[in-house]
Amino acid sequence: MIELENKLISEEIFSKQFVCDLSACKGACCIEGDAGAPLEKEEKIIIEKNLTKIIPYMRQIGIDAVSNNGVSYEDFDGEIVTTLVNNKECAFVYFDETNTAKCSIEKAHRKGEIDFIKPISCHLYPIRVKKLTYYDALDYNKWDICSPACACGEELNVSVFRFLKEPLERKYGKDFYQKLVLIDKELSK
Repeated sequence: MIELENKLISEEIFSKQFVCDLSACKGACCIEGDAGAPLEKEEKIIIEKNLTKIIPYMRQIGIDAVSNNGVSYEDFDGEIVTTLVNNKECAFVYFDETNTAKCSIEKAHRKGEIDFIKPISCHLYPIRVKKLTYYDALDYNKWDICSPACACGEELNVSVFRFLKEPLERKYGKDFYQKLVLIDKELSK
């Protein structure tokens, strides 16, 4: 682990290769797992505030789940996570013409209807952030459904942190990302 600005960073975000390959995985991370996508408290409020602009892009089953249960719930670890449909996919999932799972929150953002792109936990994936007492721990989350992304990253020679430049800058700022670039150079020597 590397310590930087009150963050503990797994060296795997520099050494592992990763580039999402939606054509291969079909957005499986949005429909697999044991809980919804982790949300920060502010994100829950933002989603609730923008729900009327997000709903037009949701499936009816997702709208029903949110109507009955709210936009989020507390998981078994006590984290706030997005509501699920039938304990499976995120309530905010819709499927495009290729049957790829996509995010209705992100679609509302791309259509210029809301400023919020999507939960930072989704944007940062496969980095998972765990809040510790004095640190954020940034860890690489290896999941077999992401094997195509790992293969694509290896083929293109793109490390996890480079693939995630935009969300890392969104979460921690451009200066922090530039420090990651310098760390990567040191580790590559």
